[in-house]
Amino acid sequence: MYKNLAGRPGAVLAAAAVAQFVFALDMSVVNVALPAIRTALGFAPLDLSWVVHIYALTFGGLLLLGGRACDLYGHRRLLVGGLAVFGLCSLAGGLAQTPWQLIAARAGQGLGAAAAAPAALGMLTTAFPEGPRRVRALGVWSAVNAAGGALGVMAGGLLTEYVDWRWVMLVNLPIVAAALALVLAGVPAGGPPDRRERPDVLGAVLATGGVGLLVLGVVRTDTRGWGSPATVATLAAAAALLAAFAYAESRASAPLLRLGLLRSRWVAGANVLVFLAAAGQFAAFYFMSLYMQQVLGMGAAATGTAFLPFSVSLVAGTVIATRVIATRVTATRTPRAALVPGALLAAAGLAWCACISPHGGFLTDVLGPCAITGVGVGLVLAPVAAAATTGVASREAGMASGLFNSSRQLGGCVGLAALATIAALRTGPATDPAALNAGYALSLAVSAGLCVIAAVVAIVVLPRHRAAVPPAPRPAATAVPAVPAVPAVPAVPAVPAVPAVPAVPAENRLEGTPS
Repeated sequence: MYKNLAGRPGAVLAAAAVAQFVFALDMSVVNVALPAIRTALGFAPLDLSWVVHIYALTFGGLLLLGGRACDLYGHRRLLVGGLAVFGLCSLAGGLAQTPWQLIAARAGQGLGAAAAAPAALGMLTTAFPEGPRRVRALGVWSAVNAAGGALGVMAGGLLTEYVDWRWVMLVNLPIVAAALALVLAGVPAGGPPDRRERPDVLGAVLATGGVGLLVLGVVRTDTRGWGSPATVATLAAAAALLAAFAYAESRASAPLLRLGLLRSRWVAGANVLVFLAAAGQFAAFYFMSLYMQQVLGMGAAATGTAFLPFSVSLVAGTVIATRVIATRVTATRTPRAALVPGALLAAAGLAWCACISPHGGFLTDVLGPCAITGVGVGLVLAPVAAAATTGVASREAGMASGLFNSSRQLGGCVGLAALATIAALRTGPATDPAALNAGYALSLAVSAGLCVIAAVVAIVVLPRHRAAVPPAPRPAATAVPAVPAVPAVPAVPAVPAVPAVPAVPAENRLEGTPS
């Protein structure tokens, strides 16, 4: 299933990069159009948040299932199917006439992305062996990811203001078509689906339900609060389902997530690191956007354009990680060497962001700290994916990919909600720029602390040398010997798109949707 990909690495990289670009673009382009969508379709104020939340719910809840499906049925099949679903739902969203139609279309986009995102990066890392070539390929993928997120913010503002809000959905169609053409024309078809293992239905139900309830409980804290009975009950149910999932996986012959993967310090450390880094990164994007609009008084289009320097610096960081550090990734030097300085540099940039002032400006309070943060994040993006791939067998690429995507998605979701609560507590009922500035600054300082903790994880947890992940035992129910792990062709978990900063309209305050 995987050997054919090794012969066409260039085609695989092009297809994975274009697919990731559309996911990154879509996660940021919709947020800017929310006020226009509310007016056009007649959304109730509280219902509007589901345009964002339902995507996070279906995407995060189905990632583990999508990742494991890649291992059983092939990366190429899942990528083509996921892109097709994503494109059809984008068309349905652009033609929506009622709120429920748009929400259903966004749910379908999340379903397609949950299948295609693990497949794209899993296929990419299968085609490139461990070492400098893989880090360089992941650097290209990360740079395209960053460009998609930044262009999404700017394109969303321009399309909404000068064309029509529907084009924030329809703009996905030509990009999806290009990605599908690259996959079908340049990526070799995989082998037949693996018939020796049956899908873990119980694990899929428990994982999807547990992660889905966790995301649902967190994203509703903007209106219900963390201590409300509904939030507590939802999070308790999520914890119970996830505990049942862990128990079921420990006894399953063909688990959705083999718990032995977590015995690898590379896999466990990379997932903890990306959870912390995503929590700080996503929240930082959000609060800097709020600062520019609600404190500095910048418009939505201007705010989107103002984040282009961040995108440029992030690309610069990935170039450094791929061209300089990748040349030193050998048997004795691992991606860990880039993660520590990258996380610390991102922490320094966020600490500078925390010095924002209600009387500041773009040049003094935004440009410099965002540039430093962008370089730091760029140094982390590709190496953390490379760290998560170290020692993982290619036949478990989708499994590890789904786990990594889930960690990142949950880190961003939980971190954003928690830091929004911290900012609201600091701000209180006041809505003047000085009070809002104080809340944003506190949350940015906490975000810097999360990046410091991520650096500590990289130092303490990630090993200095490569080591293989403990192999999966042969399933007891099958008479066919299990395929041995191939250390030379490990796989990197797919990373969902980095969401760019949502442009928040001036009338929205912290009690609005943190998305």
